[in-house]
Amino acid sequence: MKKTQLISLLFILFSFSSCSVYNFTGTGKIDAKTYQVNFFPNNADLVEPGIDRRFTLALQDLIMNQTNLNLVKNGGDLTYEGEIVDYRISPMTATADQQASQNRLKIRVNVRFFNKKKEKDNFEKTFEFFYDYPATQQLTGSTLDNALKDIFERITQDIFNESLAKW
Repeated sequence: MKKTQLISLLFILFSFSSCSVYNFTGTGKIDAKTYQVNFFPNNADLVEPGIDRRFTLALQDLIMNQTNLNLVKNGGDLTYEGEIVDYRISPMTATADQQASQNRLKIRVNVRFFNKKKEKDNFEKTFEFFYDYPATQQLTGSTLDNALKDIFERITQDIFNESLAKW
């Protein structure tokens, strides 16, 4: 009985001590306590109303869900800012009668990241991703919602990996 209790105690101690060194998101130990995500305006030539706000909120939510950092309006240890620089719809594949059978929405976001605790981690970089959809569909309603969800999910995860996970 004593041996089982000792093994259980050791397991618990190692479990708690390992949490401060590494976590499942791959961020390791972060010296920062707070982060801020400034508004990402849509500066693309083709403007889709509301995507600037949706992207800003998606980035805030991802960081909040994958770290234990606190979101602040200003003065954060980590700061994300930038702009949506490209929102483009282009035909991808054609049918035999020279009509588009598939379209692609591509979004590109320029990001500036500042880390007050570790300035060598600061960067400015462009992130982009795309969503293909049938040319028979209009890019509105659920098609647009699905496209933005997929694109923002990928871009925000890439930003997170570049700034915090270092993958």
